[in-house]
Amino acid sequence: MLVTLFRLLSTLPLLFLHAIGTLGGWLVYLASASYRGKLKDNLFRAGYPAALPQAISESGKSMFELPFIWCAAPQRVLRTATIENWELAQAALDAKTGVIFLTPHLGCFEIIAQAIATKTPLTALYRPPRKAALKPLIEGARGRHNLLLAPANLAGVRTLFKALKKGQAIGLLPDQVPQNGEGIWADFFGRPAYTMTLPAKLQQMSGAPIILSYAERLPFGRGYVIRFVPFDETPGHTPEQRTLAINLAMEKLIARCPAQYIWSYNRYKTPPGVEAPPAVSNPAAPEQQA
Repeated sequence: MLVTLFRLLSTLPLLFLHAIGTLGGWLVYLASASYRGKLKDNLFRAGYPAALPQAISESGKSMFELPFIWCAAPQRVLRTATIENWELAQAALDAKTGVIFLTPHLGCFEIIAQAIATKTPLTALYRPPRKAALKPLIEGARGRHNLLLAPANLAGVRTLFKALKKGQAIGLLPDQVPQNGEGIWADFFGRPAYTMTLPAKLQQMSGAPIILSYAERLPFGRGYVIRFVPFDETPGHTPEQRTLAINLAMEKLIARCPAQYIWSYNRYKTPPGVEAPPAVSNPAAPEQQA
């Protein structure tokens, strides 16, 4: 049923889906106190209170564009995307050392793997959905030509490392909250966030360069601009230093279009079995900063 609905919605123009998404984003924001509180709290703590109205709309667009991104014909989807600075990635691929693409929950991050896969084989880390009904939809949507999905477990990590050793590209969402034992607490916009250590470990073991990427959503359904950005942070020597450097790079990337980050994502949650971080000092509430 859900797959059928998504396929029907995928036939609609992107402009229409984004218009519905804008309305839906505001309806959810006004109707759900928990959603509203999390979005405002994360956005305001990061220092972008002026972006609130646009962030509400962009959050809705990010949901309603999924049928198009996942279920429309790949040729139709990719026609909406313009790629900038691919030569950065191509130079790294030509060096045959592998490439680690890091993409936060910024803009239309779902389209990036498809775009990369048109240029080179890509292995992307994938966490199966908890709801069984979503599995065929998401796996079918993400499993495209030249795009291999690696599950978020030990076997998947081995798959990622093998791809790097072959000089191929891999992709990860570094701001996705990992499970117990797969991350450490590292500051993200001045607040401890349980952060995966896998990107830093893979980079250290393989020597593959890290390249950042994001897809900025253009207004009025005009599509997306996919940008590739060099990783300029000093990695450091310890796991804590390397993980913090990645978080800092994500912050700078998000600053390019802060309204398009998914601020409603529970980035600061404490996973089961993980000891909570020290209390945050001066946790100003959104209402106090408004």
